[in-house]
Amino acid sequence: MDDVIVVDGLRKVFRTPFRRRRVEAVKGVTFSVRRGEIFGFLGPNGAGKTTTLKMLVGLIRPSAGRASLLGGDPGAIEVMSRVGFLPEQPYFYDYLKPTELMDIFGRIFGIPKAERRRRIDMLLDRVGLADSKNRILRKFSKGMLQRVGIAQALLNDPELVLLDEPMSGLDPVGRREIIDLIAELKSQGKTVFFSSHILADIERLCDRVVILHKGVVEHAGTIQELLASGDRKEILVSGSFPGDWARLPGIHGIDRMGPQVTRLLVESGFANDILRALLDARMEILQVADRRISLEELFVRTAGVGPVGAKEVTS
Repeated sequence: MDDVIVVDGLRKVFRTPFRRRRVEAVKGVTFSVRRGEIFGFLGPNGAGKTTTLKMLVGLIRPSAGRASLLGGDPGAIEVMSRVGFLPEQPYFYDYLKPTELMDIFGRIFGIPKAERRRRIDMLLDRVGLADSKNRILRKFSKGMLQRVGIAQALLNDPELVLLDEPMSGLDPVGRREIIDLIAELKSQGKTVFFSSHILADIERLCDRVVILHKGVVEHAGTIQELLASGDRKEILVSGSFPGDWARLPGIHGIDRMGPQVTRLLVESGFANDILRALLDARMEILQVADRRISLEELFVRTAGVGPVGAKEVTS
């Protein structure tokens, strides 16, 4: 399986105009995207996702490193004619109708008139705008404008689709429709690269992901690999522990379930040591179960917030 995106040591340094400070937004990012997969690009606000995407489509030049799309240079006409792109905050002339806007993009791509009209009608219907295609964009909600943006990103029947926050502004019905559309693109053999803060969508759709933090790749791999790396055990125990729970090694969460019952979330590698300590304290082990880390927990931990939903108590 060949790579349609290759990013190698990509860096971007901005210089602020007044204080002349150097701000390094992207710091040696390296990853690749394989043909036909759905690839998730994650990270908290300010992680460098949009800056990386702008370098991928040739809107800004990297300070160092290289990137290639479909075997060519970012921004090259012969490459971008095979790419669909939705920016994070698309701007459209608000005095146009969706059909007029799409017609302009179709002419830029050199799509013949009859084929252009067919694709415009088909795509506006596919994103749920068939009944609004002759309204001016000034009257559209944010979610409706987002649907227009997704339609224009697909107008040239691209091999590679880059979407920056495609679910932004969409209601639950719209989100579901775009999820189905992304899955449909994969079934057609297309490659989809998208960023999102809706982690449930990433976990459901993506074959592989990269998690960016402060301009650096913190995690990369398949969803299964990343979540398996955080495997944990959930231990339900009855009784009083004669000491400080937090001093036990490998504990990530302590939740008091009642007067005598406590639930512990522990790293799998420390589970046996913790069970031994609990038995030595003459506590009753009620249950031991596997608990795989969620993508949300991995994301929050990467952002430096700490474990999700953990309450530390002492007995």
